[in-house]
Amino acid sequence: MKLRVGLVGLGAAWEIRHRPALRALSDRFEVRAVCEPVAHRAEMVAREFGAAAVDGFRAVAEREDVDVIFVLSDQWYGPLPILAACDSGKAVYCAAALDLDAEQAREIRKRIEQSGIAFVAELPCRLAPATVRLKELIATRLGKPRLLFCHQRIPTSGPGEKPQGKFVSPSRTHAMAELVDWCRFVVGGDPTSVLGVLHASPETGERDYEWISLEFSNGGAPDTGPIAQISSGRYLPECWPEAVTYRPPAALQVACEHGVAFIDMPSTLIWFDKAGRQMESLDSERPVGEQLLSHFHRSVTSLVRNMAGLEDTYKAMMIVQQARASHAEGQRKMLEL
Repeated sequence: MKLRVGLVGLGAAWEIRHRPALRALSDRFEVRAVCEPVAHRAEMVAREFGAAAVDGFRAVAEREDVDVIFVLSDQWYGPLPILAACDSGKAVYCAAALDLDAEQAREIRKRIEQSGIAFVAELPCRLAPATVRLKELIATRLGKPRLLFCHQRIPTSGPGEKPQGKFVSPSRTHAMAELVDWCRFVVGGDPTSVLGVLHASPETGERDYEWISLEFSNGGAPDTGPIAQISSGRYLPECWPEAVTYRPPAALQVACEHGVAFIDMPSTLIWFDKAGRQMESLDSERPVGEQLLSHFHRSVTSLVRNMAGLEDTYKAMMIVQQARASHAEGQRKMLEL
């Protein structure tokens, strides 16, 4: 079954992820409408895919020749395209970095549940080839995770400089929620408590570093369950190119019962056990973008409604919100997910 797609915003990952995936999966998706604030860009993409350039996300959602909405950028409209899709009964693939507070997130989840639409949030870390292989090793060679160290280092622009397009990061809440979900996925469970720390630049007052500690339960003695430490920083200006490229930390390090693994996204995995060092380059695997869209296609065409993706996204966002509340209150917060 081919799904007719309406694009709302194109976003930073359009050229490297969504455009190639839509081309590769042309037997499953057909772009019929494009809505993008930059009119010239919308017209170019519309011509490329034989679609119509449309003014306004509501017009896209209301089109009879559109089955699903791809929200690829938040732009100025935030979650409004999702609500419009709910009103029109159109399934949603959401790659936008929506910065929602707890109340807004609950309202969005409620509207999606009431509308009955399929909703898939883009969580690329889960389907990255290195993550898939790590889960296999956890089940067969490395054993259960004990400690996880997850780090994202984002270059910033220098004083008086405009950020370069390739370095523009998604919403910080969204970015942290992705990392939280990644750790939840690798552990295979929900954390029981969270502690958060924020740091602001003395010069600008803007947040340049965030750290989250997640504690998981193993059902046994206290303080013996897995712990994940997640950090995201914007503290190295682009005008320091040597510092930016110097010895970047692994995106994820996992210490398990019988070994340790290091992931460099999306497809490099180095792991150690009693047999020594193993390095796997998984570049031959299917690109993450294609896997994500294939998953969305199955979710839309399945007779069984799958709410797992919505719940995973909601839980990750709530954990990030509780981590920030932890920082404000100066104490660890217990979680009830």
